[in-house]
Amino acid sequence: MIEVSAFRWVPPFARGHVRDFRVRWALEEAGLPYRSKLIGPADQTSETYRAWQPFGQVPAFAEDGTALFESGAIVLHIASRSEALMPPDEVGRLRMTAWMFAALNSVEPPVAKLAEVDFFTEDEAVRRARRPAVLQEVDLRLAALSRWLEGRDYLEDRFTAADLLMTTVLRMLGHTDRLAAHPGLADYCRRCEARPAFARAMAAHLADFEEPALA
Repeated sequence: MIEVSAFRWVPPFARGHVRDFRVRWALEEAGLPYRSKLIGPADQTSETYRAWQPFGQVPAFAEDGTALFESGAIVLHIASRSEALMPPDEVGRLRMTAWMFAALNSVEPPVAKLAEVDFFTEDEAVRRARRPAVLQEVDLRLAALSRWLEGRDYLEDRFTAADLLMTTVLRMLGHTDRLAAHPGLADYCRRCEARPAFARAMAAHLADFEEPALA
């Protein structure tokens, strides 16, 4: 049975956005059963967990002696086992992989930086000073992505693991109005989120937080 690590508790604003959700969604799309292994702060610093996930983060993935970490690498591994997530032709696979890297390396860093400013910068003056430059960086990426998606339902000719990752990145902007300036991107997110596997993965992800928080 596939095992995926996940936090047993996070603040309400982070629920639905922790990166184990990406892996759960991919597994649901691929039709692969799994179970979650819930961890807390004590687990994150333990030698046992660090042998599985060197940085103490989530998610980590294990199956039949194979252990992986980093959500992008795990999703790519799952996609390699399912045509629901990966095109069967070589060019299609290469294009999908390029867009996976784009989601995580070009779009996610400024989006994550904005979340850091909005949720984790306690000094109001610092937040006001930093936010305009970060918003500008986010908007540049969104504008480029919006141009690419004009006339397209997905990043390439059909839904793939790249769309899965890109959607999880764009969802991190849900507390802002940035997608409202790009109706095509908002439609793209809604299209991907309407997939039944998304709903199943989200339900499982949120259900784990119903457990009492334990250290």
